Amino acid sequence: MTIRKIIHIDMDAFYASVEQRDDPGLRGRPVAVGSAQARGVVAAASYEARSFGVRSAMASVTALRRCPALVFVPPRFDVYRFVSQQIRAIFADYTDLIEPLSLDEAYLDVTADIRGIGSATAIAAEIRARIRAETGLTASAGVSYNKFIAKLASDQNKPDGLCVIRPAQGAAFVAALPVKRFHGVGPVTAAKMAGLGILTGADLRDRSLEELTRHFGSSASYFHRAAHGEDDRPVVSDRPLKSVGAERTFDVDLSDEADLMAALVPVIDAAWARIARSGAAARTLTLKVKFGDFRTINRSRTLPVPIGGRSELADIGADLLRGLLPVDTGIRLLGLTLSGFGDATAAMTDQPPLDL
Repeated sequence: MTIRKIIHIDMDAFYASVEQRDDPGLRGRPVAVGSAQARGVVAAASYEARSFGVRSAMASVTALRRCPALVFVPPRFDVYRFVSQQIRAIFADYTDLIEPLSLDEAYLDVTADIRGIGSATAIAAEIRARIRAETGLTASAGVSYNKFIAKLASDQNKPDGLCVIRPAQGAAFVAALPVKRFHGVGPVTAAKMAGLGILTGADLRDRSLEELTRHFGSSASYFHRAAHGEDDRPVVSDRPLKSVGAERTFDVDLSDEADLMAALVPVIDAAWARIARSGAAARTLTLKVKFGDFRTINRSRTLPVPIGGRSELADIGADLLRGLLPVDTGIRLLGLTLSGFGDATAAMTDQPPLDL
């Protein structure tokens, strides 16, 4: 089989870097893109802010406690989309196989080397140089033989770094990494793995598929292959975004309306931060509710035009939740999912929205 040559490009602190590029007064200062209001959320943070522990999706009040000198700037998604299009045009000079993950990162399959540059490493270096020259921004790149390792590699030497992992190095590279860095291993899964004594890729590699299946179900096969440096997923050009969302499980079941509305706020913030980062415009919002007896229901609302901002998302989410109250059984989880990313004009011909 032909060994694929995959590049993962990840812009460095993209939104914040655009703001620092366009406003020299922000350079070298801790910057957060978002709102400093009491219920605001950080959509992106500069590296200066990250050094204080400020992260995307963090509540603004928390971010300001960690970094009192933090400068908040409102997001300019039209500018971010324009810059993203500039970057995508650079990618297109090297391959037709481009799989965007968001405005600021993408996979490229450069196996064909259509410009005869000679290696994926040289292609990645040239792309990074052009991004800097044409946009004034920096990008990090990971080069490898599959998507899983290329994405890990792009984070290895951030910011403004390049990391190449060749086929003979893949298994050892993965083995040395903490599993919490693996794509698909979130905080809950990482904690579960830690409880099983699985802290590194080597620990994961040493567990049988049968054992992993007992603990992780359908995800076990992915974890098992990843731990061996294997990933046969192709780069899929312009894969349509289907949904973006967030959910929270509570320590105790909630039934009081005030408690539930307060608990919904961080879910709203996380969902809006993710949709903003993706650059997509969604028309449908779905509320997921899981009760203490593990019964799950969903309620959805579809608008004729995309949801215009966090405030509108919050109003719709609260309205959907309010429609379920009062409840006889406590609620243990709330989630919000945004979908319906098609052309907004097509919404006028859709069937009327239904509560599912």
